[in-house]
Amino acid sequence: MKQLNVGLIGCGFMGRTHSNAHRKVGNFFNLEYQPVLKAICDFNAEKAGAFAKQWGFESVETCWKALLARKDIDLIDICLPNNLHAEVAIAAAKAGKMIICEKPLARDGKEAAPMVKAVEKAGVPNLVSFNYRRIPAVTLAKQLITEGRLGKIFHYRAKFLQDWTISKDLPQGGDALWRLDVKAAGSGVTGDLLAHCIDTALWLNGSINTVNAMTETFIKERKSNITGKVEKVGIDDACAFLCRFANGSLATFESTRYARGHKALYTFEINGEHASIFWDLHDLHRLQWFDHKDEGKLRGWRSIHVTDGDHPYMKNWWVPGLNVGFEHSFVHQLADFLTGVATGKPASPTFREALETQYVCDAVLKSAKTCRWEKVKQAKAQ
Repeated sequence: MKQLNVGLIGCGFMGRTHSNAHRKVGNFFNLEYQPVLKAICDFNAEKAGAFAKQWGFESVETCWKALLARKDIDLIDICLPNNLHAEVAIAAAKAGKMIICEKPLARDGKEAAPMVKAVEKAGVPNLVSFNYRRIPAVTLAKQLITEGRLGKIFHYRAKFLQDWTISKDLPQGGDALWRLDVKAAGSGVTGDLLAHCIDTALWLNGSINTVNAMTETFIKERKSNITGKVEKVGIDDACAFLCRFANGSLATFESTRYARGHKALYTFEINGEHASIFWDLHDLHRLQWFDHKDEGKLRGWRSIHVTDGDHPYMKNWWVPGLNVGFEHSFVHQLADFLTGVATGKPASPTFREALETQYVCDAVLKSAKTCRWEKVKQAKAQ
């Protein structure tokens, strides 16, 4: 087994999920490469030191440029606010480092495209952390679609609902609330939540051609954690859009942070000629399946408990009937990434593939402004 030294940037929520994956992946997957938590990087030295102690990092850096200059770092794991992704990723590619980057790839397609160019020019392994692809039930849905079990796809519908920004007293910006600051995040629920829904949809159902969207910002002004002043809110609090896929199917997407009672309700349903699929993040180990070929008197929705060894990833965990959770999706994506490094077959989504999600988000936000159907720019392979 070869060691692969990790330099992780960012001590927030995503920094924790990625650190957990690096620690666990070698225990459950037989891989050629074993991640080593070599360095954690954060501008706050005290915070980084505490994080290093808790998660077992060997060293601390307070400047990402110093981290990239280290010859003992093989992989840069970017868990930073969206506005910092491009500069760090491009520099990491030029330094010859492998890169894992949190989603979305950047704030918009214009910012993301040079990141794609940089990693492809450098020829470094790269991955964007759209982790929901690696939840076993979602991966099983992909397998069933690829096998043609649904037949022609007619409809795709997805939603991602939260309620944590309803209070008008919640400030924007800073370490914990950068997602509410348009300068740091680029957009609101479109880039944060719908990006997940879009990536999953592109993976399961192919490219999106056109979109028609509407957005709303319910609270127009919030106090800034950075300036201390009340400032205009630039993000979208809610977004809903229609779209047409290249395969002819129709879709609806909805996301909001103003759905009281929902913390992370992500669902999708796909209706095909022969069968339908439904998945719910709150019941993530189950895939709901309807097959019209079933005998009439027994025909109906069935719940597949995705825990068996024949199911994606599950042979690496427990015995059938015992569930895995949200954190395991990050372990799975890291296992796939490391397998790709060993075999030379890149794991998805690469920066190039994630650029397609970015272009859909761009078209959605543009449509919300123009009140027209907008075409989605294609992320063509070089």
